Amino acid sequence: MSDPRLDALAASMPFAVKAGLKFTEAAPNRVRAEVMVAPDCCTAGGIAHGGFLMTLADCAGAVAAFLNLPEGAKGTTTTESKTNLIAAAPIGTVLTATAEPVSIGRRLQVWQTRIETAEGKLIALTTQTQLNL
Repeated sequence: MSDPRLDALAASMPFAVKAGLKFTEAAPNRVRAEVMVAPDCCTAGGIAHGGFLMTLADCAGAVAAFLNLPEGAKGTTTTESKTNLIAAAPIGTVLTATAEPVSIGRRLQVWQTRIETAEGKLIALTTQTQLNL
């Protein structure tokens, strides 16, 4: 059964919806989202495109930052993002993106997102900085 609060988070990010991202957990200390690698999210050879993987991480980190905005902040925006692409994820692979805080400050937040298979294989690791607006 889906959680309406998590569904609303996804719906607020049209690109996340287009990518097929589904949030499964959203708390101030951790955000998780799942997606299945679809053919239209792949590069040659039926492997998840790096941009698709970066999208997953950015969406998870952005929601996490939003949940940690200081009082009076209007929103957040990504100011820096670095992704290490570790392994291939073929069509049909279910991926989980888990964002956890590195630092949460009044002006900046830093989040690290691990993208893994259901078996726990690391596919990508992203560190992103979010500016509190």
